[in-house]
Amino acid sequence: MRSHPDIKKILLDENTILNRIDKLAEQINDDYTDIENIMIVSILKGAFMFTSDLLKRITIPHIVDFMALSTYGAESRASGEVRVIMDLRHPVQNQHVLIVEDIFDSGLTLQFLERILQSRNVASLKTCVLTQKEGKKNPEIKIDYLGFTIPDVWVVGYGLDYADKHRTLPYIAELKPEVYH
Repeated sequence: MRSHPDIKKILLDENTILNRIDKLAEQINDDYTDIENIMIVSILKGAFMFTSDLLKRITIPHIVDFMALSTYGAESRASGEVRVIMDLRHPVQNQHVLIVEDIFDSGLTLQFLERILQSRNVASLKTCVLTQKEGKKNPEIKIDYLGFTIPDVWVVGYGLDYADKHRTLPYIAELKPEVYH
């Protein structure tokens, strides 16, 4: 498979990603079997490809909503501040909510999001994260469904980006450092 010239190395090819999503969907379907309906909250923009492929495999009753949050903007380092760019359209009170996120790096986004959703009195709250960087943990955040642990490098593809570029690559890859330095 030929990669983009900004790519240093492909970490996860499309088939590997889709096979893992099959397993995550099986777990979610099994865990929510007795729940009448769940609300899946996809975090834009990064989780859109992951969410789409995951939803094709989820067979339990569900609705989908989206939130857009930002910690980076066009920068290469997290600002430490999370901003809500777009909020949910549906109320979450008394809903069983599954957050779908693209990457766990600092944990700031998930921690912020969990606080917001808990304050809205959800019935339950779980997280499904496609990737977690090695060594990046936050004792306050529990990832219920994790796709992959990846090296602590800048990654792009499959929804992940650098300055809104490379999101639609069908794989997850390490970006060359000279691109973001």
